[in-house]
Amino acid sequence: MAAHTEYLFFETERPREYIRITDRIGKIVDQSGIQEGMVLISAMHITAGVYVNDNESGLIQDIDEWLEHLAPSGKNYRHHQTGEDNGDAHLKSLLIHHEVIVPVTRGALDLGPWQEIFYAEFDGQRKKRVVVKVLGDR
Repeated sequence: MAAHTEYLFFETERPREYIRITDRIGKIVDQSGIQEGMVLISAMHITAGVYVNDNESGLIQDIDEWLEHLAPSGKNYRHHQTGEDNGDAHLKSLLIHHEVIVPVTRGALDLGPWQEIFYAEFDGQRKKRVVVKVLGDR
């Protein structure tokens, strides 16, 4: 089994952003030479996430509103007693999750017809990274 690792870096303009990264992941898979296997995409920060869903603006807005409803910003979380002010971002990350695994078939991402890969930022405006690890056979 072969492995290929790369990192993506993000610095968002807003505290919360949802960034489509499907094409970037596809290029990494292509460059890896892996023909059959999987790619792990994992946010390396506890206030960010990675998910697979439809790239439709209304749905992205619905996801953001759903997360804000479940983990509202501005609430006085116990985490804030440590001097932080991003308790909601930690909870939103738990709801989205920090990583996904996508199949690689015949050297390409094997996604469903409407599936796209997204990086979700919940405490942005500073540099963050994502590890992309392609594993499989060449």
